[in-house]
Amino acid sequence: MIRVGTAGWSYADWEGVVYPRHKPASFHPLRHLAHFVDCVEVNSTFYAVPAREMVETWQRLLAGRPNFVLTAKLHRDFTHSELTADDGALHARAQEFLHALEPISTTGRLRALLIQFAATFQQGVAEARRLSRLRHAFADLPLVLELRHASWFTPPSLATLRGLGFSLAHIDLPASWSHPPKRFAPVGPLGYYRLHGRNSKAWFDARATRDQKYDYLYDERQMDAVAARTKEIAQEHDETYVVTNNHFTGKAVVNALQLLARLRGHPVLAPGELVHAYPQLQSCTRHEGQQELF
Repeated sequence: MIRVGTAGWSYADWEGVVYPRHKPASFHPLRHLAHFVDCVEVNSTFYAVPAREMVETWQRLLAGRPNFVLTAKLHRDFTHSELTADDGALHARAQEFLHALEPISTTGRLRALLIQFAATFQQGVAEARRLSRLRHAFADLPLVLELRHASWFTPPSLATLRGLGFSLAHIDLPASWSHPPKRFAPVGPLGYYRLHGRNSKAWFDARATRDQKYDYLYDERQMDAVAARTKEIAQEHDETYVVTNNHFTGKAVVNALQLLARLRGHPVLAPGELVHAYPQLQSCTRHEGQQELF
C-alpha cells in the first residue's frame, strides 16, 4: 500500500492556486485536499499542541473519506528542547499531546507520528537514550524518525533504531556531506519518504525564509526517479507514505498529483485552479467541476 499526500494544508499562498478563490460557507481546505490525495501529514502539531476540539473537527470533516489517513508531526518540545532529559516532564507532555490526538488515533485515522530532529542531532549514546525515552513515551503509536545527519546511517546505528522499534524516513533534500544517504537498509514496518525539494541556494542560506527554502518544483525527469524510488521503498515495507513538503505556491500538490498519476498509471483528479497555474498537469490529471467537491 502506497499513500501520497502533502505536509500540511494551511498556506496562504495556496489560495486561488490549490483552493478556489470563491468558496461556499461549508468549505474547509482539509476536506478539499482529501479529494485529490491519499493522506496529509499534519505539521501544525510541530508548533502547538492542537485543541482536542480542533482534532475532532478534522475527524468529522473526513467522515466521508474512510480511506483517507493522517500522520502528525511530533511537537518540537520533544525534539528541539531538553524536555526529554526529565522523565516526569516528558511523560506529562506526551500524555497531553496524545490526549489531543485521541479523536483521530482511536479511530485509526492517525497512522504514525513523525519525529523530526534537526540536522545537528548526531548519533551518540545520550542521543540514543533520548530516542529510547521517546519510544516508551509514545509506545502505542507507530513512530517514524526523520534524522538528517549521516552519522545515524551506519549499520550499527540502524540496528539500534530497528531494535528500538522505530521506522526511519527516507528524505529527499539538497545534497550535503552531512545529510543521509539516498539508500540504506530498511528500518521498521513503515516506509516514509519526505520530499523537501532541492533548492540548495536557499536551503543553506541562513537568511532565507521558510517559503524560500521549500520553493522548488520537481521536474518530470526527477518525478520519474521519485516514482521509481517510491516503488523500491514500498517493496521493503508493509505500508509506504510519500509526503511532499515543497509547499510554496502549491508545488507540493503538483508533485503529489504527478506521483499519484505515475503510480496509478492513469490521470488523477486535480483542482482546476492548480491546473490553470501549472499547465504541465494537463498531461496527467483530469478536472471535474468544483461543485462536485463540496
